Amino acid sequence: MSKILNMLMAFVMSFGISGSNVNPSDIPENSNFEVHFIDVGQADSALIECDGETMMIDGGNVADSNVVAAYLKKEDVTELNYVVCSHAHEDHVGGLSGALSVTKADNIYAPKTEANTKAYKNFKKKAEEQNVEIKHPNVGDEIQLGSSMVEFLGPVDENGKDLNSTSIVLKITYGNTSFLFTGDAESDEEEEILNSGADLKSTVLKVGHHGSRTSTSYPFLREVMPQYAVISVEKGNSYGHPNEETLSKLSDAGVEVYRTDESGDIVMTSDGNSISITTSK
Repeated sequence: MSKILNMLMAFVMSFGISGSNVNPSDIPENSNFEVHFIDVGQADSALIECDGETMMIDGGNVADSNVVAAYLKKEDVTELNYVVCSHAHEDHVGGLSGALSVTKADNIYAPKTEANTKAYKNFKKKAEEQNVEIKHPNVGDEIQLGSSMVEFLGPVDENGKDLNSTSIVLKITYGNTSFLFTGDAESDEEEEILNSGADLKSTVLKVGHHGSRTSTSYPFLREVMPQYAVISVEKGNSYGHPNEETLSKLSDAGVEVYRTDESGDIVMTSDGNSISITTSK
């Protein structure tokens, strides 16, 4: 019986039925993949580098513009192939103006729902200055980033939603490893993505809304089943993030948690099968 089971598992794996869009055999010999979770305090910002191509997801607050710009310069990034504003709140869009001041952007993505704020207007102005139209991705859209694949999973529906639940949710797959970015998606958006039938299984979860109690629902976490989680948060913040309930859920699921307030910048490097992690603190 065990021999038959082993044969069946080998057959399944040969067809890549593991949530991976890019097989390790498809990764070039000298390929590289890194995700940099930048410490921007009570905000979000991440830089993804794969085979010389780059993507930035969020840029922290307006006050973090210099931090983000300096990080890009440190990484010798002068061109961003993709810029993603997960949603229009300042702690995600604010610092993107800094990023767009020191780099050339090829493609910029944001939800349809905007905000009538100075931070968001500056973001739009920077896009206009670069003559780049802001695109609104649809669920199921895919783009290639080096040897990795990026799939947009949300928002499923932006109508009448709080800005948090208009967050762009995307999954980046590199070989047998994957990273799920959730912006500030609340439990209602998580439920909509679950109902859409999306493949959420991921090696790493960027925890929604800085570890708020209103995100990372049990059903959502059960589908993602991450090995690692990253929470972008500021020490001693007034919101009480990350919430103890959220930390308890992650602990119960056996997830290894990294936090920017404790570890500073967090860099995760994938070889297509496993992930190594370095931190600045």
